Amino acid sequence: MVGNAVSYLLVFVGGGLGATLRHLINLTCARCIGTAFPWGTFIINITGSTVMGLIAGYLAFKGQAAQPWRLFLMTGILGGYTTFSAFSLDTALLYERGELGPAALYVLGSVALSIAGLFAGLAIVRHLT
Repeated sequence: MVGNAVSYLLVFVGGGLGATLRHLINLTCARCIGTAFPWGTFIINITGSTVMGLIAGYLAFKGQAAQPWRLFLMTGILGGYTTFSAFSLDTALLYERGELGPAALYVLGSVALSIAGLFAGLAIVRHLT
């Protein structure tokens, strides 16, 4: 069992590495491909979800990784890199359990309500300024 302080440190360091990698990919895509389409975020979401699938699949089929590695890789690095990977894993777990309705609700609700929340935040700031 990992102590609380060590757990937080692993997530903190991993999150910093993941966020740095995300920033690097966003800058590289903007320079190389342009900004007309959000290629950086698009690539990050796909690669983050793919890596999450690789790690989750390995842990499910090949054995358990120590909790420090889970915290560092999945919560830390991938959490800092993209939360879309966690969203994708949650969706896959619901689907794998045969909970198709909740999986669809989770996907549609998360996307629609997140976008609505963003527009609501923009509207509030516009109204107040």
